[in-house]
Amino acid sequence: MSSGPGAASAPAPDPHDSPPTSDTRPSDAARPVRTSSMFSSLKVRNYRLFFMGQVVSNIGTWMQRIAQDWLVLSLTGSSAAVGITTALQFLPMLLFGLYGGVLVDRLRKRPALLVTQSAMAFTALALAVLTLTGQVRVWHVYVAAFAVGLATVVDNPARQSFVSELVGPRQLQNAVSLNSANFQSARLVGPAVAGILITGVGTGYAFLFNGLSFIAPLTGLLLMRARDLHVVERAPRGKGQLREGVRYVTGRPELIWPIVLVGFVGTFAFNFPVYLSAFADDVFHAGAGAYSMFNTLMAVGSVAGALLAARRGTARLRLLIAAAMAFGALEILAATTPTLWMFALLMVPLGLFGMTVNVTTNTSIQMSTDPAMRGRVMALYMMVFLGGSPVGAPIVGWVTDTYGARVGLAAGGAVAAVAAAVIGLILARVGNLRLSVGWHHGHPRVRFVPREQQEEALAPAA
Repeated sequence: MSSGPGAASAPAPDPHDSPPTSDTRPSDAARPVRTSSMFSSLKVRNYRLFFMGQVVSNIGTWMQRIAQDWLVLSLTGSSAAVGITTALQFLPMLLFGLYGGVLVDRLRKRPALLVTQSAMAFTALALAVLTLTGQVRVWHVYVAAFAVGLATVVDNPARQSFVSELVGPRQLQNAVSLNSANFQSARLVGPAVAGILITGVGTGYAFLFNGLSFIAPLTGLLLMRARDLHVVERAPRGKGQLREGVRYVTGRPELIWPIVLVGFVGTFAFNFPVYLSAFADDVFHAGAGAYSMFNTLMAVGSVAGALLAARRGTARLRLLIAAAMAFGALEILAATTPTLWMFALLMVPLGLFGMTVNVTTNTSIQMSTDPAMRGRVMALYMMVFLGGSPVGAPIVGWVTDTYGARVGLAAGGAVAAVAAAVIGLILARVGNLRLSVGWHHGHPRVRFVPREQQEEALAPAA
């Protein structure tokens, strides 16, 4: 198995974003092209089946997220308990994420997804039965959350890397962006339906819908044409593959520093189950309807962010840094809002910039990675991004319970903004870049440029 130059699906990073190296620059023919349509990857039949199945399943997933958080809050009255639930769901990714990536690189992706999706369906149905019969206890929710987390150890990197097999390198960025738009579009429907079900008939029916929703992606996987999949080299069994994956990432600044950044953002700033449930219940005293509305409005911004990403031809690291700083600043601003409606309106730009961080990181990492290493690299990315929640969620829950929801949200935003600023400076230094401040078409412009370019511009004419 090769761990050297990226294959056809790995375009070179932007030279203004990170230092280009000889082993991360594929041929021009391999570079993804800017397409005129933001939905171009849907022309691929296998990807279309995958996309349609995920639409239904993602709605159920969002319904269960809302129902699960509200059920725990109802059973315990504690934001810390909500944080513990979130932690348990993502703890397996933190503990076993890298091993899941090694496994994914060895396995055929479609059969692996059939197993993981079936396991998550069974878990949702079991929780539905317990809730509908009135037997549910908070420890049942904890066990279910941990079981889902175990399935996602394989499911997440398998789904992420399977996209390249569905569409090939030229459509990869568009497909990844549309996946994010798909997930966040479901967030528009799922929380709204969950809010109606919770207030109308109870949380159990949200779990039931989620369990049944897995029929759609399972059917899509079974209907795919194997001959139309793009062949990707699978890693053979061997020793040292875990260490090989870690060395591969740490040796590439365009991979390691975005992963470090999303680690800080995911651990402290993306704990919205804790933040939003606390604002809905403790700050504004508005109940499950407000919690559902916050999630729905954030999804509006997230969909916009994902669709904008689908239109872009590149995933630049400087965009990632700027979006992360804006995201952190907006969280701090939201923490100070005096009214429910002002807070709710800020959910839209929060969703937009949060999704920009997510999609830009995901696509830049996938497009800079050798296909034979993609499972391990994406597992490391997901382990850091999602696995940070077991560390951050209880801390954020404790801060929220002790000092209030406003302090908790502001602290999370501050961590994201500071981390983005520091890592932006590190990337600039590694890439031999300097800050350039000037005017462009009558407007101020702040950007990073190569040191040599700035020195030439400042040098007196001969």
